[in-house]
Amino acid sequence: MSHERSVSAPEHELSPETVWHIQMPEIRFGLNATEELPVQIRDIGVEAGAHGLVVTDETLVDLGHADRVVSELTDAGFEADVYDESEREPSVSAIDDAVEFVRDQQGESGYDFYVGLGGGSCIDTAKATRVVVENGGSPLEYIAEPTGDGKPIEDAGPPLVLMPTTAGTGAEISPVAILSVEEKEIKEAISSNHVRADAAVLDPTFTTTLPPEMSAKTAMDALGHAIEGYTTHPFDSLLRASDPGSRPVYAGRTPLTEMFSEKAIDLLSNNVRQVVNNGDDLEARSKMLQGALFGAIAGLTAGATLCHAMAYPVGNRYHTYHGETIATLTPASTIDYNSASDPARFARVAELFGIDTTGLTDREAADALKAQYIQLQKDLNVLPSGLNELAGITEDDVDWLAEQTVETQARLLRCNPRPVTKEDVHEIFVDALYNWDPDEP
Repeated sequence: MSHERSVSAPEHELSPETVWHIQMPEIRFGLNATEELPVQIRDIGVEAGAHGLVVTDETLVDLGHADRVVSELTDAGFEADVYDESEREPSVSAIDDAVEFVRDQQGESGYDFYVGLGGGSCIDTAKATRVVVENGGSPLEYIAEPTGDGKPIEDAGPPLVLMPTTAGTGAEISPVAILSVEEKEIKEAISSNHVRADAAVLDPTFTTTLPPEMSAKTAMDALGHAIEGYTTHPFDSLLRASDPGSRPVYAGRTPLTEMFSEKAIDLLSNNVRQVVNNGDDLEARSKMLQGALFGAIAGLTAGATLCHAMAYPVGNRYHTYHGETIATLTPASTIDYNSASDPARFARVAELFGIDTTGLTDREAADALKAQYIQLQKDLNVLPSGLNELAGITEDDVDWLAEQTVETQARLLRCNPRPVTKEDVHEIFVDALYNWDPDEP
């Protein structure tokens, strides 16, 4: 068995991994689960009268979601301030601003607890702000070398509860905070189990205000997590870390993550059309939020792969939404390129999509999956037909994107089930320029 593409930590034994573990925040899920936020906060050790910060953005303040959270907290005897300047695709400088706000308000020790409310950007802002306030310095110190200093995070900081308002990113349970490094036009992560929240409260009523276009975009990110997590390396094909404490946060698929992947693919692929066409359908919204959670448990534990690695350079240079970038890249990368790594596994994904694979070879089933995935995007009628429609990307831009993917996304490329070179990535980007002809009905 080859271990050349291990996602293990740098220091490892020359033998396969034999142990897997899963670490999750405490999770509350359900209609109006927001009403249990005070109970959840007490469960994770926050004392009565504590002073917290709700990290969100102006849109969610305008929609009344932030007021709803603050009311629950203050009615239960907590104090709560609001930071509403989270930016989309947060940059290192945006985290510096948030950290400065905290220190101006509460000094070097910061708040007693934090609540992140919003999509992935607000949630990553909350995660990064908490650990930087607690550990000192600036975000770049905790981003891996060579972009940052690679300084280890020693302490998580005060309790953190995350409350998603979209069904897609999975940031509420992930151990990473994705940040844009503006001067280098790349995205990097602060990655550590200390980044992970203590708890998550998932309330589908928060997602009904998500417009059709954003509902579709975030759903494609969730579906990407589920499929990529289902098709990455099995945990026992990877190298064992010499120190169990240094086992990577993306550590390969396990029987547990596979179960979550299968359920996530089913829930997401069968309900996304409904939430795009009728955003007030709470049953469909609940299933989508549950599917996004399950996809994150799978993909953000087992590991995201090539598609996510390619998406970060695109998003950073062209400021595209992450979910729609994943949607444009998935057919060429996750399905077309990676299906050669394990055709039978991709045939199973086709079945989960509802495709009748009777009489098809595994490779034919994978081809049918690609066609069905593209048809799903066309049915939603709000997603771009490829990278060209997404951001005007042409073949002239592809070489830079391929180089950035290979040079800056080793963390994710090590998770990919099939070896990949810059030339491979170049071809995949070209394939993703046009997934279908946008002029055809």
